Amino acid sequence: MHKACLVHSISNVRANIVFRLTLALVNKNPRTFEFTDVPDNEEDVARSAILDKAMKGRQPTELMLRCTVLDAEGNVKTISGQFKKSDLSVEHRLNARDLRKIDSRIPNLVPTILVRKEAVLVNILHIRALVKADAVILFDTFGSADSRLHSVFLYHLEHNLKAKGTGSPYEFRALESILLSVLSALEAEMVFIRNLVGGLLAEMEDNIDHDRFKRLLHYSRRLTSFKNRATLVEEAIDEVLGQDEDMDAMYLTSKKNDRPVTDHEELEVLLESFSKQVEEIVNEAENIESNVQSTQEIVELILDSNRNALLALDLKVSIATLGVGCGALIAGFFGMNLTSHIEQHPYGFYVMTSLAAGVAFLVAWSGFRTLAKLRKVGLSTTHKRKSTKTWLPLPLRNRIPGGWS
Repeated sequence: MHKACLVHSISNVRANIVFRLTLALVNKNPRTFEFTDVPDNEEDVARSAILDKAMKGRQPTELMLRCTVLDAEGNVKTISGQFKKSDLSVEHRLNARDLRKIDSRIPNLVPTILVRKEAVLVNILHIRALVKADAVILFDTFGSADSRLHSVFLYHLEHNLKAKGTGSPYEFRALESILLSVLSALEAEMVFIRNLVGGLLAEMEDNIDHDRFKRLLHYSRRLTSFKNRATLVEEAIDEVLGQDEDMDAMYLTSKKNDRPVTDHEELEVLLESFSKQVEEIVNEAENIESNVQSTQEIVELILDSNRNALLALDLKVSIATLGVGCGALIAGFFGMNLTSHIEQHPYGFYVMTSLAAGVAFLVAWSGFRTLAKLRKVGLSTTHKRKSTKTWLPLPLRNRIPGGWS
């Protein structure tokens, strides 16, 4: 009994040490090697929870991949089948690092098109596929919840692979379906964001409040993220277009039949077509982003103008209070218990009242005039003296009767 408890305690201590050493390597900070019972702050707690979850998630099942396989006729041979990474690497002559990107548990942010000896690896947005001369292997994307999009893509892929009358090689028909699905996903998200931003900008024309301004900021971030993804897709396609060797190597059917590749015009036209369409989406996203930025600047100008109006109102009230205070100063002088002999004058009250009102009006008028001068804003602070010369067009200036000066 004691021996079992001792073994259990040793295993717990070992697991704790391994966990903290791994945490120290992640932080890249030597101070984290100091073992403490409780993390210092909330950031350490969150980091520890994430790392603990990642370590617990490392199970032997990660050596397996879920794939959907389509044969040379375009028929679905296997749906969500379990395959070993090692078997896939050996069968398709791939390196282990090629499948590491496919099996990433973090959603991929950088689209890639990798050309290998007998296959083309495509990793763009929601699609992770291995295209060969006679088969297509679709890898299940981690975290993908849009089953309708995947179903539409699979249906179009089957239909396109079975259409042999087009004259295009098997791999080009598969690549066309993949790029078309990616383009459809980008267009759908572009339409959704356009409607969101357009509706919000229309609402802000009538009223600007905190909630709408906060939503505008949220949509702006979402639009920037979408534009970055679309730009990366465009760069991935352009990168393949810029490599003649890669485009030659993507003729998998010709390589399999030992036929030389004379030119890659067909593939270049296919990739350029999708590249131009993605570029249009990127340009539209940039235009919407520019409209959002212009709206934000206009909103900031309106808020600054309202703030300046409130400050001007406060200054006007202060100036009016100053004028009234100056008039009350005279009344204060005569309110003291001192004899001035003016109180015996029959018109003394009216004279002093008029004097106090005149002083208050003079002080307030002077303050308002100074405020009006300060509020005048121009593009130039210097006032140029108006020219007394008659204006003439540039070709007729400095002309004399005998010629040009």
